[in-house]
Amino acid sequence: MTEPIRVGLLADPASPTEIARLLTDLGPQDGRDSRGWDIEVVSEPFTVDCEDVDTAMARLHEHARRHEWEMVIGLTELPFRDGDEGRYLLAEADRRQSTAMLSLPALGGFGMRARARRAVRALIRGMASDTEADHSQQMPRFTSRGRLLVGMVLANRPWLLVPGLKSALVAALATGAVATINSTVWLLASSLSPWRLVVATIASIALVVGWLVVDGGLWDRPDDGSVDARKRSRLYNTSTLITLTIGIIICYLALYVVNLAWALFILDPAVMGNYLHSKLGYGDLFVLSWFVASAATVGGALGTGLESEEAIRAAAYSKREEERRNRLAGKKP
Repeated sequence: MTEPIRVGLLADPASPTEIARLLTDLGPQDGRDSRGWDIEVVSEPFTVDCEDVDTAMARLHEHARRHEWEMVIGLTELPFRDGDEGRYLLAEADRRQSTAMLSLPALGGFGMRARARRAVRALIRGMASDTEADHSQQMPRFTSRGRLLVGMVLANRPWLLVPGLKSALVAALATGAVATINSTVWLLASSLSPWRLVVATIASIALVVGWLVVDGGLWDRPDDGSVDARKRSRLYNTSTLITLTIGIIICYLALYVVNLAWALFILDPAVMGNYLHSKLGYGDLFVLSWFVASAATVGGALGTGLESEEAIRAAAYSKREEERRNRLAGKKP
């Protein structure tokens, strides 16, 4: 009986590894390859973004030799560029050495698992075929940055920031619970126009995002003065800011819902209206909860910061890049 082709998937830790483990059942379609595929997954960083693609491909080839794989595909969370044209790449393949690399953020984020299956299957078939496989697959020139940002933000998994802010959320909830029953807060909330409430929301979220960037040291700086290094830093920082903003918005909405439920349970607008000599109804509770959510976000979260290093690494490429460099250098992260 013909032995299946031994294929190694070397994946960056976290999201790329999760995707790689879903590909172990991958096989040739329509019986095009009579040998079948035996896919093995190894979770380990194999490149850093400051390296050229050839260095990463050489490292992948060394892993294939060590594990006795017939071909190897690296799944990375990093964007990488063509060395000649500077275009972002989706994949790079070297059929002669049966080595390929796939940039998961270049798939665009949405439907990444299905797209990754198709991309990995195409790479294996290309390297296993008798015809010469494409050396590289470039991303569309005008949509590459947008697709990369979406893919990088989803690779950051912004929802994981919420558990990393547990202590901040508890402090914000306590602040909100006290503020909800404060008559001065009621007066302030009722006096604010909708546009001021919107400004308060945006300002509170921006303040917390800025604090987390400073407190966690999440701002990436170029390694050198080259154009590529500056572009890479801008891409990292943009994805980090979007990730943090999404995470804080999730926390803000959670605060609003909890504060609203607390206000509806504990407060009677008629009683508070008599106390403040103003006509108040249940609709005012929604405005009150909106204002309290903004105040509690700043008062509770601003001074607390991130709960753990795990949350920092989940939110920023720069921190995971630092960890990747340490592991490749043989140091403990």
